[in-house]
Amino acid sequence: MAKTALVVSAHSADFVWRAGGAIALHAADGVAVTVVCLSYGERGESAKLWRQQGMTLEKVKAERQKEAEAAAKALGVADIEFWDLGDYPIELGQASLFRLAGLYRKVRPAFVLTHSREDPYNRDHPLVSQFAQEARIVAQAHGHNPGETVLGAPPVFLFEPHQPEQCRWMPNTLLDITPVWDKKRAAIECMAGQEHLWEYYTRVAQQRGVQAARNSDKKIAYGEAYEAVFPHVVETLVPSEGRK
Repeated sequence: MAKTALVVSAHSADFVWRAGGAIALHAADGVAVTVVCLSYGERGESAKLWRQQGMTLEKVKAERQKEAEAAAKALGVADIEFWDLGDYPIELGQASLFRLAGLYRKVRPAFVLTHSREDPYNRDHPLVSQFAQEARIVAQAHGHNPGETVLGAPPVFLFEPHQPEQCRWMPNTLLDITPVWDKKRAAIECMAGQEHLWEYYTRVAQQRGVQAARNSDKKIAYGEAYEAVFPHVVETLVPSEGRK
C-alpha cells in the first residue's frame, strides 16, 4: 500500500509555517500527504487583507484558499481540503468530528501532524489539537460505523506553536528539513497575507537546524521540531545510521 500522512491544520497557513518541511520531505519520498484546513483564518489571521478597500469575508476566504493551494503545490501535497468551520472562534461539532474520523479511516495515515495542546494566544489551536486526537480515537472504535475497517495506531506529532514556552510545548523530535528548505521557503512566500511571518519562520527553521545538528553527527542547516504524543515503538535502540 502507498504510504500516507495526514496534517490537521486549524487555519489555512498553519501547515505551511509549522509543518511545511515535513510535508515536502515525505512527499519527495513518495508519501501521499493529505492536509485538512479546518478554517481559512479569515478573521484573526488576515489583517493585511482586511486593510484593503472593499474587502469582504468571502473575498478574504477566497484569497486565503488561493494562497494555501499554491503553498500545497510547492510542498507536493497530494490532497488539500478546506472545511470552512469558522474562525475566532472555530466551530468543531460532532458532525465534523465524525467527518474527520472518516477521513482517518480513508487515508489510513502512517503519521499525523497537528497543533500543540495549549496556546493562550490562539484558542483555535488547542481546540483543533484535541479535535484531531479525539477523531483518531473514534476512528479506532469498532462500534463507530460497524463494518468499516478501523484505524490502527498512527503516531501523532504536535508541531511548533508561535510561542512555545507559553504553550508548554516540549519538542522531543527534531527533523532535518535541509534538503527541502527551498520548497518550504517557496511555500512560505505563497502566504502573501502574512508576509510579516516569512523571516520569523525562517529563523525558527535555522534555530531548529542548529539544535538538530547538536543532537546528531550531521551538518544540518534547517530543521523542524515536534512533540510526540505517544511513545515510539522500536526494534532496536541503535540509530539507523549506526546499524551495519
